[in-house]
Amino acid sequence: MSELDERRVAVVTGGAGAIGTSIGEALAESGHRVVVLDRTGDIVCDLSSADSTREAARTVLDRYGRCDVLVHCATAFDPMSVADFDVHRWRQVQAVNVEAPLLLAQAFTPGMRDRTFGRIVFIGSNTVWEPPNSTFLPYVASKGAMLGVMRTLAVTLSPDGVAVTAVAPGLTDTPASRAVNLDGEIEAVVGMQAMKRPLVPEDTARIVAFLASDAAEALTGQVLVADGGLIKR
Repeated sequence: MSELDERRVAVVTGGAGAIGTSIGEALAESGHRVVVLDRTGDIVCDLSSADSTREAARTVLDRYGRCDVLVHCATAFDPMSVADFDVHRWRQVQAVNVEAPLLLAQAFTPGMRDRTFGRIVFIGSNTVWEPPNSTFLPYVASKGAMLGVMRTLAVTLSPDGVAVTAVAPGLTDTPASRAVNLDGEIEAVVGMQAMKRPLVPEDTARIVAFLASDAAEALTGQVLVADGGLIKR
């Protein structure tokens, strides 16, 4: 087997975004073979579709033979309050944020368990503890559900060497966040943090790289809040 084949395979959903790209780079630097699942990734995938997600998982296994690390970074965000609640839009958010990583875990964890090694990392949000406003309803609900999934999978999979964790970033300075936040909002959040600097994608990426490593083998069922000390828990 070649040196390339011997590297652990890390699948990153949403890997074409700013945080996802940074996570992919950090995992590559730590020796992983990174596979991006996204609308413009190494494997093109619509994570809101169960069929597309299952097909992407099959392609990963056919093309790379395995998945050792699964990082779910893809996120659907559709502002909606209870007053304008829409079932179809709600389900689209849950499909991407909760159901897609479950379908991928279903496909990849048998191999992880057989090899007695695996890492699953969910990218959550600190808004679970303090929702910014009423329009975050589907997003916060999905991220809260994600943490429930994470803890349940940790109980289920950890006896077989598969650690399941989550990282909950705060408001991170990315092109996407700049597009939806008014001028000064990111700076205002920085002012509320214990650490008075903007969060950048690398902050989350470095933590993910640690959680994917052998050094984190005692960590499972935990969520690390990476928000500069805004939420203290």
